[in-house]
Amino acid sequence: MMEKQKIQEVVVVEGKDDTANLKRYYEVDTYETRGSALNEDDLERIEALNDLRGVIVFTDPDYNGERIRKRIMQAVPSAKHAFLNRGEAVPKSKTKGRSLGVEHASQADLDKALSGLLGSYDDENTFDITRSDLMRLGLLMGNDSRKRREYLGEHLRIGYTNGKQLLKRLELFGVTLAEVETCMDRYEV
Repeated sequence: MMEKQKIQEVVVVEGKDDTANLKRYYEVDTYETRGSALNEDDLERIEALNDLRGVIVFTDPDYNGERIRKRIMQAVPSAKHAFLNRGEAVPKSKTKGRSLGVEHASQADLDKALSGLLGSYDDENTFDITRSDLMRLGLLMGNDSRKRREYLGEHLRIGYTNGKQLLKRLELFGVTLAEVETCMDRYEV
């Protein structure tokens, strides 16, 4: 049997099925939010875990998952975030229901989502993107800006954000202007 990769950080997930899927492939500790029932005690615990070991927020790519992620982002701004694209979180069998979730992801998709997040954290902030850059690239205030942001979020693996949150999300993930430009050069209308 292959040795499982050890994840130092605590991974914040929504439920026990997400934990079970992660434990199938990694040696990992998780904190389960029990769906969207996130309360102040949970946020305090997540903050304490982040101070102690670091946390990676890994919620489902749906409305509730984004809601949980946003609440944690506000309470624990230094938490890391892993994202699955919607297609990677779809149940593989018809009997598993229709909900999207981390529990349905393959090891390859989990590896992609977690790559670059594990281990040391570089805190040098050299963020170089402005609102003007985002407008020039059609990501804000254009007819197809939403589609462009969806494309960007999927290809950079940072999840979808509205126009107001895009700069903050790009900075959170340390994305450079060159990376955004390269990605958008490949965008086809």
